[in-house]
Amino acid sequence: MRTIQFREAVCEAMSEEMRRDEAIYLMGEEVAEYNGAYKASKGMLDEFGAKRVIDTPIAELGFAGIAVGSAMNGNRPIVEFMTFNFALVGIDQIINNAAKIRQMSAGQFNCPIVFRGPTASAGQLGATHSQAFENWYANIPGLKVVVPSNVYDCKGLLKSAIRDNDPVIFMESEQMYGDKGEVPDGEYTIPLGVADVKREGKDVTIVSFGKIIKEAFIAADELEKEGISCEIIDLRTIRPMDHDTILNSVKKTNRLVILEEAWPFGSISSEITYIVQERAFDYLDAPIQRITTADTPAPYSPALLKEWLPNAGDVVKAVKKVLYK
Repeated sequence: MRTIQFREAVCEAMSEEMRRDEAIYLMGEEVAEYNGAYKASKGMLDEFGAKRVIDTPIAELGFAGIAVGSAMNGNRPIVEFMTFNFALVGIDQIINNAAKIRQMSAGQFNCPIVFRGPTASAGQLGATHSQAFENWYANIPGLKVVVPSNVYDCKGLLKSAIRDNDPVIFMESEQMYGDKGEVPDGEYTIPLGVADVKREGKDVTIVSFGKIIKEAFIAADELEKEGISCEIIDLRTIRPMDHDTILNSVKKTNRLVILEEAWPFGSISSEITYIVQERAFDYLDAPIQRITTADTPAPYSPALLKEWLPNAGDVVKAVKKVLYK
C-alpha cells in the first residue's frame, strides 16, 4: 500500500484507464495546460497529448454536447466540470441526451461518459457555488451517480465509472482533493452500486456519503465514550443504491440516522427513509432521523455557514433522539 492524495487518486484512475483504452479522453476547462483547476490531471497533457487531454472554452453546454456525440460514435469521454454548479449550464445535454439516447435509439447507441467534478459547499463560495445536486441527477433514469468519501474508494470507483457503458455522474469535493489515504500498488476497481460498512456497531445505523460522512465518524467517536455503538454505512453510489446493506443494518440496530449535505426537500435521505419504512418498518424502534443543511441557499457569512451545514453535534443529538436518551 502507498499513501496518495485524493487529487492523485483521480489522476491515477483516469491515466490508468487512458493507457488501457485509446478511446478514452479527458476534456474540460483548464484540464490540460494548467494541469486541472484542482491539479487532478497533473502531467496528463504531457503523457497523452493535446488530442486526448483537451482544454475547452467556458462553455459547459457545448462540450457536454460534444461528449455525447463523441460517445455515440465509439469514444469514451471524461468530462470535468470545474464544479457541478456550472454543470447546470450543460444539464440539458446530460438529462435529455446522455441519459436517454440508449432508450430512444432502441439500444443502438450507448453513451459511456463520466461527468466528474466537485459538488456541495467548499467554504465561503456563496449560494451559487455551494449546491449539492446528487438528488437531481439520481432522479433521472439512465444516469448513475457516484459520490466517494475517501481516496481508496475514489480511485476504485472512478475506474469502474470509466469502464461503465452508461453515463456516470462522479461527484467529488474541493475540500477533499488534499485528503490523503492508502491505495494498493496494483490495479483494483470497486463495483458501482455497492455500499460499504465503514464502522460496525449495534445500537444505531448512520447512513451518509461524500465528505460530510467525516462528521459521522467524529460523532461516533464521541458517542462511543458514552457506551453508544454506531454502525456507519457509506453509500458510495447513490444510484443504483445498495438497499440491502442499509436494510440489513437497520434490522440489526433497529434505528436509523441519515446524514446528508443537501437541502431536505426531495433529498437522498427522503428516498432512504421511504425504502426503509416500506421494507423494514417492523424492525424500527424509533422514527428515522435525517440531518441535512438548512432549507435555504448557502450563506456567505462564516458564522451563518457554520450553522447552515450539518455537523457532528447534530449527529450526536439525532442518535440520542432515536435512542430516547
